[in-house]
Amino acid sequence: MPYTDLIADIFAAFSTEGTTFPPMTLRGGDALDAGNAAPPFDVLVDAVSDEYLEAHPWGSGYLDAASWRHYLPFMMEYALRHIARPSEVADALLTSFRPPDRDPPRLGSLDKAQETVVLRFLDALAHSHESASRDLAAMVLSEWWTPGAIPKDPAD
Repeated sequence: MPYTDLIADIFAAFSTEGTTFPPMTLRGGDALDAGNAAPPFDVLVDAVSDEYLEAHPWGSGYLDAASWRHYLPFMMEYALRHIARPSEVADALLTSFRPPDRDPPRLGSLDKAQETVVLRFLDALAHSHESASRDLAAMVLSEWWTPGAIPKDPAD
């Protein structure tokens, strides 16, 4: 796979987030979206797999910053492994990288190493000829992640 090094770097940058259970799961986000209460984390039901990500991609819109960072490496890996195939997982992930940032922030909660691998990931999706997400990834880059993008802080 051509993105093996990038995937390893992504998981390394988010290694701390992967060691704890997220306060909100993607499944819980889907439940909230449907107007139901979010079920608690279940180690078996909420085990991250392609099937889990495909079943609950838009639950990412309901995640707090810590939960969002927990799922980012799994969603980025999925998007890279399936780069040529359109998917709701990639669309939901890319949408989560768009401004405006939340309060409390999710985008602003990334450390420098995490920002760097996200930028590399977005660059891969925006500039790979095989990417089914080129247009959306390029828009995300232009809105937040590149020089001249919408400032992260009004003082910028």
